[in-house]
Amino acid sequence: MQLKTHLKINKRLCGEPTAVETDKYATVVLKTDEEMAADEKGLVHGGFIFGSADYCAMISVNHPNVVLAKAEVKFIKPVKVGESIIFEGTVLEKEGRKRTVEVIGKNGSDQIVFSGKFYCVITEKHVLD
Repeated sequence: MQLKTHLKINKRLCGEPTAVETDKYATVVLKTDEEMAADEKGLVHGGFIFGSADYCAMISVNHPNVVLAKAEVKFIKPVKVGESIIFEGTVLEKEGRKRTVEVIGKNGSDQIVFSGKFYCVITEKHVLD
């Protein structure tokens, strides 16, 4: 498993990659903690869920210049502090420099908590260059 993109991501906040197959597939595990809580009941803020799913989509493509152009997502079930979420990303379509990646997030009970399609672009050079 060799990562080629998003090398400086904070894995504690965005998840730990557990599998990468360039331009095909990736998995990321997000272990939620108290810092991710949105309220006193322990609801995990959706931004952390989205960030981990986005990270999974990017490493599913696994190109140094991949960026997100658009996302269509659904938050299906709430996530509580202490749960681990496993994200699975699959590249569904490849058209030139465009990629469509489906990401599904499941909790420890194998329930789907998140689903989304991420529309990615591989730019010719880094977007900040």
